[in-house]
Amino acid sequence: MSAVGHSLPDPMFGRTAPIASPRVVHPAGLDRTSGLSPGAAFQVLRRRRLVFALSLVGIPALAWIALQQAVPRYTAAAMVLYEPTAYAARELQSVLRADPTTEPVISSQAEIVRGLPIAARVAAEFHLHDDPEFNAALRRPSWLARWLDQARTLTAWWRSDELPASSGPALSSDTRDEVETAVRDAITAGTAKASRVLEIGFASKDRRLAADAANAIARLYIQDQIDTKIAAVHRATAWLDNRVVELRRDVLGAENRVAAFRAERGLVRGVQAGLDTEQVSRISADLIQARNDAAQAEARLDGTRLDGARGRSGAALQAAVAPSVGPARLHLDQLSAQLQSLRTRLGPNHPETIAARSQLADLQRSVGAEIGRAAAAGEAELRVTRGRVAGLEQVLARAQTVVARSEQAQVALNVLERDAEALRAQLAAVLERIQATVRQSAIELADARLISAALPPAQPSFPRKVPLMAAACVFAVLFGLFLVYLTEVSDDTFRSGDDVRARLGLRCFALIPEVGRRQLGGVRIDQYAAQKPLSPFAEQLRALRAALWLGPHRPRVIAITAARPAEGKTTVALSLGRIAALAGERVVVVDCDIRQPALGRILHADGNLGLVDCLLGHGVLAEIICRDPVTSLDYVPAGAPEANSLGLLMSDAMIDVLAALRERYDLVLLDAPPACAMADARVVARMADATLLCLRWRSTPRDVVRHSLELLAEAQASSVGVVLTRVDAEAHLRSGYADAEVYHARYGGYFRA
Repeated sequence: MSAVGHSLPDPMFGRTAPIASPRVVHPAGLDRTSGLSPGAAFQVLRRRRLVFALSLVGIPALAWIALQQAVPRYTAAAMVLYEPTAYAARELQSVLRADPTTEPVISSQAEIVRGLPIAARVAAEFHLHDDPEFNAALRRPSWLARWLDQARTLTAWWRSDELPASSGPALSSDTRDEVETAVRDAITAGTAKASRVLEIGFASKDRRLAADAANAIARLYIQDQIDTKIAAVHRATAWLDNRVVELRRDVLGAENRVAAFRAERGLVRGVQAGLDTEQVSRISADLIQARNDAAQAEARLDGTRLDGARGRSGAALQAAVAPSVGPARLHLDQLSAQLQSLRTRLGPNHPETIAARSQLADLQRSVGAEIGRAAAAGEAELRVTRGRVAGLEQVLARAQTVVARSEQAQVALNVLERDAEALRAQLAAVLERIQATVRQSAIELADARLISAALPPAQPSFPRKVPLMAAACVFAVLFGLFLVYLTEVSDDTFRSGDDVRARLGLRCFALIPEVGRRQLGGVRIDQYAAQKPLSPFAEQLRALRAALWLGPHRPRVIAITAARPAEGKTTVALSLGRIAALAGERVVVVDCDIRQPALGRILHADGNLGLVDCLLGHGVLAEIICRDPVTSLDYVPAGAPEANSLGLLMSDAMIDVLAALRERYDLVLLDAPPACAMADARVVARMADATLLCLRWRSTPRDVVRHSLELLAEAQASSVGVVLTRVDAEAHLRSGYADAEVYHARYGGYFRA
């Protein structure tokens, strides 16, 4: 924001009084829209170099002191190669199978190394329970702990009238756990460069203990692997032994069942089944032969009967069935043919025909009788063959029944024998695995082996002074920059004229320097400008007078106020009046701070009549005006204290006094009270042509200044500018602000301190 451009008419002087209101902007060089420029950053660092130097020196110094006080710890490391071995026993794979070497497997091995079991064994082996480094109960307590312990002892004695028995350093279970935990924390384990190499370390104040403990941890880790495998083999062997006993009992039971079954069924191994089968085969062959013989006898009998029934038509078949009838049947056929020829040739009644017919009849009777005898013989033979067939069939049926029963018994026997054989095979396999397991336990190897033993380290692993000091220096730089930034953004004061213009939108007329006792040389600060007119202090006052004179309105009545007390407003008013008086101007300084007057005290005019007396009518203006003993400056002290100061300042008498002074003097300076808390200041500023606000350099808060300007703006006062008082010239020169140029040594020829 910029200064407010509106104006209000002055009812007293008929003038136009511009009203200035504060604006809120960001600090120079820290504008959020433009960012922090390199030049501005350098200037900020230059202004805050003391803070930066304190951080840059203090943090490394504290780090060095802490490193010197720290007890060095040494870390020794042993290298172990994790290389799992394979197992041949198939039945033991669930117990002894090695996992593939992966990152989780290696990490698991590292956690095993850092486990409490190994830590407990290391603590026991090296008697670390008696070492104060790991047993906190044995450490010498600090003075505060000793004092508290003595206080508790005295308190207990006061209450019980007897001193409590001192407890010795007995190793309790909690203490043992704490020691083992401390030992575990001292153990480090990890992979070396993404390999299968485990780096096992141990940290201790004792270099030799660190090396010995690291080697012991590696040894215990490797031995644990062998012990674990052997224990697994022993568990597997015990299980297999129990299994052998069970299998032997099962095999014996199976063999007993086979023997009992054979005895029950009368089975002889490899003989009975063969005899039964051979007998059935032989009877079957005899039966087939008997059936063939019966069929042939029946065929011959049928042929004989058929020949007897058909006569000559069955002669050929009858000859085949009954060979004894064959010649007679042939002779009969010849006679039949001869008889037929005689009939045809001689006739039926010819004697040769009749003789031939008679001979044929005799022959037929002879053949029929022979056929009858043959048929009877055939029937007898057929009965015999049929009886044999029936007998063989009965024998075959009985033999087949025996064979069937024998086969069923053999099936059951085979089942029993297969069960027994399976149990024998299992028993043989388990016995074989027992032998393999025994051989395996004899040549068992660990999955890890030591490739590099730990040696006592030459340099401590903690504290590592060079890296830590480097880190402390880097942190000091970063923390110093952070402090610089923090102090810069948290500085709620005004540090230069640019800062005033950027934050308030008002001009900074002068930067009045702080004058030390050495520079004063016995001269009071209010007389310093008059006594040292060529000093930078006086020059800044002349710059203030010139800025007021060069303004567009050239105010004659100027109210000089401040945001709060002790800002140097009275010194500025008196010194400015004396500088103007030395320049030939008619100047008067009026002390309007009625409640806490300072002008009369400084000029030793406390008992004189003053402004209050004039306003109350106890004196006239000519009587209250005093002359400065140093210059031609006139001044009006505050006079007698008055509680109703506001009413007096708002009276017509005050207006008349200012009107008279305006006509008589070229410059009227009104020393007003602080504007933030006193209403008198607003009244005085409203009656003045211009209001000058005094701010103490790097002391007055911005919010207080803004509030003061807002109050003055509400009173329609014309706030024309700001004066920074009590400026440290050397510090301001180092800050890098542009208006600090006036304090540079190059201008030394212009000043005479």
